[in-house]
Amino acid sequence: MKNRIIYLLLIIFVWSCSKENASDTETYEPTPLPLSIPQIFLENIIPPVIPNNNPQTVEGVALGKKLFFDTKLSGDQTMACASCHAPQNAFTDNIPTSIGIDGDFGNRNSMPIYNLAWNYGERFTWDGKELSLERQALEPVENPVEMHSDWDDVIDRLQSDAEYPELFRLAFKTNTITKELTAKAIAQFERTLISANSKFDNYSLGQATVTPQEQNGFNVFMDEERGDCFHCHGNTNNPLWTDNIFHNNGLDTTFADLGLGGVTGDSNDNGKFKSPSLRNLAYTAPYMHDGRFETLEEVIEFYSSGLQQSSTIDPLMKKVDEGGVNLSMQDKADLKAFLLALSDPTFLANPDFQE
Repeated sequence: MKNRIIYLLLIIFVWSCSKENASDTETYEPTPLPLSIPQIFLENIIPPVIPNNNPQTVEGVALGKKLFFDTKLSGDQTMACASCHAPQNAFTDNIPTSIGIDGDFGNRNSMPIYNLAWNYGERFTWDGKELSLERQALEPVENPVEMHSDWDDVIDRLQSDAEYPELFRLAFKTNTITKELTAKAIAQFERTLISANSKFDNYSLGQATVTPQEQNGFNVFMDEERGDCFHCHGNTNNPLWTDNIFHNNGLDTTFADLGLGGVTGDSNDNGKFKSPSLRNLAYTAPYMHDGRFETLEEVIEFYSSGLQQSSTIDPLMKKVDEGGVNLSMQDKADLKAFLLALSDPTFLANPDFQE
């Protein structure tokens, strides 16, 4: 009888401890971390898109930041996401097309990463092949001309790491690491990369002045007979400075890279690429999806006199038959001045975005 009572007490004790531990696990929740939305966005555009199955949390963002800068995600453990998306370059790199761990160049320029939570079209990358930021975060790891790794190997490295299992538990309430949770964490960090403190932002808010040259540059940008830039690249009512839509902007007559057409299979989409934001152009050269233009002067000259006709040319390229909008030298210089006024040096210096 005595042994039976001791055995019963032991069962009750173990059950009590298990219940207490289970209760701790069940009651723990990661700390919500709403995005800090800039005033210029609050006043002009709708709220950001945050997936219901991946809410922003303190722990998720911290984990995502660590992963973003960690070379464990690449095949030879020499490359991180930040290798091609460096903070000092507004989260891009400074070469025409990015280079992977094997020394091979891709065929696309590294897109800068900021304000992605306001990508209402929900198509990411130059050709729109990824339908969410979470899915986009998965692809470079196994891409043979990028990080050229294997997700199973990456997960094994993370799972055996001294820190990551606990960091995943804090972020997602499980220490079992998966590629889906890894991508979710990276996406959370990327959504915090918000840039909205340029000189022109402050001018729009009545907190700064612009030069006559910058003002005329903005007028050129908005003038359908001169720059005619605003249809694809926004305006003061769309301070993202992109429409997040895909256009054939007259770069080529034929297409070595089909762009959106290669994704949809629709020949009407051939040569269409996503309009990039015009923010931070001071830091993101070279330009276009293939990095063909080294300077802003080259970009402006292309739209002024270098447009190429093709079967899928965007109707917005109204002066393609004239080669472009044919700007005066003064208007070209002023347009450049305005575009540079959209750059945000505080974005590059933000310690929350540094390794």
